[in-house]
Amino acid sequence: MTKETSFQLSDAETIKKNAPAAEPERQYYFIQKVREILRARFEADVASGEALKRYGQEQLDRLLESGSFGTFCITTFGCQMNARDSEKLQGILEECGFLEAPSEDADFVLYNTCTVRENANLKVYGRLGYLNSQKKKHPSMMIALCGCMMQEEQVVEKIRKSYRFVDVIFGTHNIFKLAELIFDRLSKKGMVVDVWKGTDQIVEDLPTDRKYPFKSGVNIMFGCNNFCSYCIVPYVRGRERSRESEEIIKEIESLVADGVIEVMLLGQNVNSYGKTLETPITFAGLLRRVEKIEGLRRIRFMTSHPKDLSDELIEVMRDSKKICRHLHLPLQSGSSRILKEMNRRYTKEQYLSLVDKIKTAIPDISLTTDIIVGFPGETEEDFEETMDVVRKVRYDSAFTFIYSRRTGTPAASMENQVPEDVVKRRFDRLLEEVQAISAEVCGRDTGTVQEVLAEEVNDHAEGFLTGRLGNNTVVHFEGGPELLGTLVDVHLDESRGFYYMGTLVKKENQGGNDNEKA
Repeated sequence: MTKETSFQLSDAETIKKNAPAAEPERQYYFIQKVREILRARFEADVASGEALKRYGQEQLDRLLESGSFGTFCITTFGCQMNARDSEKLQGILEECGFLEAPSEDADFVLYNTCTVRENANLKVYGRLGYLNSQKKKHPSMMIALCGCMMQEEQVVEKIRKSYRFVDVIFGTHNIFKLAELIFDRLSKKGMVVDVWKGTDQIVEDLPTDRKYPFKSGVNIMFGCNNFCSYCIVPYVRGRERSRESEEIIKEIESLVADGVIEVMLLGQNVNSYGKTLETPITFAGLLRRVEKIEGLRRIRFMTSHPKDLSDELIEVMRDSKKICRHLHLPLQSGSSRILKEMNRRYTKEQYLSLVDKIKTAIPDISLTTDIIVGFPGETEEDFEETMDVVRKVRYDSAFTFIYSRRTGTPAASMENQVPEDVVKRRFDRLLEEVQAISAEVCGRDTGTVQEVLAEEVNDHAEGFLTGRLGNNTVVHFEGGPELLGTLVDVHLDESRGFYYMGTLVKKENQGGNDNEKA
């Protein structure tokens, strides 16, 4: 894009002065202002021939046909909370006049970062080196960083000093301000940094662009109050704050009206939902309300902290026709001593008792978990306690992690950090055990007919689709794209460890709109 534009700094001062104070009206105001600036620049570039040089004829035609004025690319690191945030960020960018590009060769590149493990930070720094070379070719390109990594002061300071080509930095608490921050960057030279240490503000009703038209994540709360000693999340996501149940119900009803049949309720610890509201409501109580929404076919949620999982929640799951028979219940360690050091606030015995209670109430439940290997002070005996829990629970799958030392957490300064070679050997043993058990457990439905949500065209087998059972197991089966987004009956022919190969069971009207079958 050329630098010439009728937009001047004096205009920016007037625009900022006239901006509404209330949200989300303020952000819609800045969306419109950014759109006007981008349009003026794009039209000038088209007239001068610069746009053709920048995009090539095919990409330029896409922009002109879509009524867009530039391209964007979002890369998301980390959890499903981040993935949902990226859908909101994408919605804002599209309203501003950007069109999604297939690669980072775009006018606006945004990294939504994670900082749970050090490797996630290193990936971002590595990618920034590449973006620097891209920006040298196209100086008008804008680079933005947001998410959990940006909540760490030392990270922001490093970017200020070593990656001065970055244009915009913001954190987890103010993603709704993206349009305003872009406006600020377009209005002046230099990096724009707007990172909040915390907030009690939840801004509703901003644009969102979902990855899937038929399923969606729904944030029910933000932040975390648990302060596990190894975890950086409470420091970067802030303290717990729940959305009003009315707002959640309204959002899900709107999603269902737009074709969504499955929702994933998201929070760092959904089991503590509602405690911060003026009129408290339990998570189980919220689920009862969500289940009543007509047209919604499947309800999922994550993540559940074992210490807060109530008998009421188990009863609601047991009696529900819509809540999927899948529960992600992080263990982290099977050693009561290590669990205490982790500040998890349950013991091995309490965890196993909870699992027994869940399996008694819901025999067909699929249990998945998170496990950390090599927490400071972990002995061989502690590790064997973890292996014991794995053998007794028999998880459908487990996300296994090597302990990552995160500066700013209590565990980072603990003595007795476990040697790397010891951790690696234990990790390999755990992974082998988990995979062997999962291969047995996940095949239990072989030979039965199950309901599958057809989600994607299979990239590896022509004419096949990929979907999921209610218990979250993947199924590959032959079928056409007209079935995408519908619930279909599939005979599970063969288990291949972590997924099934199946055959579509033909039935009358299969592949039509399943929204009416709730």
